[in-house]
Amino acid sequence: MPSAQSAAGQRLAPSRIGAATALSAAATFWFAATVIGQLVFAAYIVALYGGHGIRGNFQGWNAVMSHGHVPGDGVGNLATGIHLLLAAVIMLGGALQLLPQLRRIAPRAHRWNGRVYLAGAVLAALSGIYMLWWRGAVGDVVQHIGISLNAVLVLLFAGMTLRRALQRDIAAHRRWALRLFLAVSGVWFFRVGLMFWLAVNGGPAGFDPGSFTGPFLSFLAYAQYLLPLAVLEGYLRSRDSGSAPARWTMAALLSLLTVAMGVGIAVASMGMWLPRMHG
Repeated sequence: MPSAQSAAGQRLAPSRIGAATALSAAATFWFAATVIGQLVFAAYIVALYGGHGIRGNFQGWNAVMSHGHVPGDGVGNLATGIHLLLAAVIMLGGALQLLPQLRRIAPRAHRWNGRVYLAGAVLAALSGIYMLWWRGAVGDVVQHIGISLNAVLVLLFAGMTLRRALQRDIAAHRRWALRLFLAVSGVWFFRVGLMFWLAVNGGPAGFDPGSFTGPFLSFLAYAQYLLPLAVLEGYLRSRDSGSAPARWTMAALLSLLTVAMGVGIAVASMGMWLPRMHG
């Protein structure tokens, strides 16, 4: 006859399996929403900025971006153009890099895409810092420091992702790659989070839209990457060694955050990205 301990284990097994399934489904839900939102954002960048660039109308970059094109500033304009190009490339490449099917079916493509993604992330971070502090940007110093820390984390995570890959520590490599993906996506999370906030409040709240400063924007300048990274750590811990209640809780939290993110994606797409894709 089975012992009381083994019988209890058998009763708990379905609960653990169900919790693991729910957590996996929540992660898939988040990933699908993120990929859709980032693909729309990438298409917006290509259509708006690429469209103006192809037509030679670089002043059109200033329609949305402050100091997008400054006459006579060849170095700054080149840095901006590189940054915009890389933003589109890494948005597309990041989604591909996280697909397990690509790793399994085409490992060589996964490795080359990873190299391009790492190089693009590093160059985008460096050009972003240059644009922020020497080119000029909206917001205040508190926001600029938060965004700069985001860029520093991108550089750190890119280095750790590459190091673990060279060491053939695949499990650690994948964890650092996930952290890198979230840090690189910080500017995207900022826009989605801002649109969600505007939708919930029915307009600007906690900041001045004219000067683009205020407590909420100061908070968002750090939350755009710290919140996703904190959620990722919770997800990894609950997935790898969490109890059934911990996994259920994480699945519910991740699903709730995905719904909020979906609202932000929808508002940003309909109100900001899609209408401007005509360039």
